[in-house]
This record gives sequence, structure tokens and C-alpha cells, in this order.
Amino acid sequence: MGELSVWHWLIVVLVFALLFGAKRLPDTARSLGQALRLFKQETSRLRDDDAEEPRRHPDDQA
Repeated sequence: MGELSVWHWLIVVLVFALLFGAKRLPDTARSLGQALRLFKQETSRLRDDDAEEPRRHPDDQA
């Protein structure tokens, strides 16, 4: 019951095509891909920054 069949996906794609138009769909997908790529880069930078900083105890004084 929780899975979507091929027909469900076809209906979803058809609805998106009707709402946004066939011309705007590639631009929307491209923008979404760029946003996801940027998000992935930023999260990996944050992880790298956390790994580079030495762990300090709050009571330690510099």
C-alpha cells in the first residue's frame, strides 16, 4: 500500500508537466540540482572544519 507504482509516477509527472509546462521543467530540475550540489558542498565543508579544529574543553584557557 505504501509503494508507488509506475502508473502513480506517470500521473505525478503528468501533473507537474501540466502545472509548470514542459518548457520550465528542465530549468526547474537544473536549479534543483544546483541547489542540492551547493548544499552538499557546504555540509561537507562544515564537516571538514569540525574535523580540523582541535577539541577544547570549555574550562581550558588559551
